[in-house]
Amino acid sequence: MKIICIGRNYTKHIAELRNERPTEPVVFMKPDSAVLLKQHPFVIPEFSEDIHHEIEIIVKINKVGKYIEPKFAHKYYDEISVGIDFTARDLQDKLKAKGLPWEKAKAFDGSAVIGEFLPKNQFSSLENITFELTNNNKTVQIGNSSHMLWKIDELISYVSQFFTLKIGDIIFTGTPEGVAAVKPDDVLEGFLEGQQLFRIQVK
Repeated sequence: MKIICIGRNYTKHIAELRNERPTEPVVFMKPDSAVLLKQHPFVIPEFSEDIHHEIEIIVKINKVGKYIEPKFAHKYYDEISVGIDFTARDLQDKLKAKGLPWEKAKAFDGSAVIGEFLPKNQFSSLENITFELTNNNKTVQIGNSSHMLWKIDELISYVSQFFTLKIGDIIFTGTPEGVAAVKPDDVLEGFLEGQQLFRIQVK
């Protein structure tokens, strides 16, 4: 199982981090050891003083695929959810400044929160889904899939050009604006169309 992540897929998030708008999806990966285990808190790692939350719609792949055409991409997943791509922003900024890979800032242990999955057929349109992250019961990020630069099926098609997709693989589809640092005792809850799909404590 691998985790494929998409960066810079929402215009306002690109602006808030002062990044250049990409001409094609920005792709990076997390290992399976990045998954935060169920019922476990997120422990802020010692190597960072600026860990940011990034809530995203996530997709679970249900069959093997390679070079998938966009019109067939919908056949490769049945479930969606929300998750968090935790990012060591201070470390990422240093790595980016040197032109180095981001993995240490993005793929560390516990950096991927995966919510409970829901059948995609319970949503009338996957291109108009609202999702939200609250921190201590206050909304800190809210987004809608209609604002994606590349939609879910386009992303599946794109990444399948480079990586064979396998059963159980997870795709993180990008985060909207509102990313911010977490601190000990924060309680983060993720919602998809009003349904709570994860709740985690920060330590």
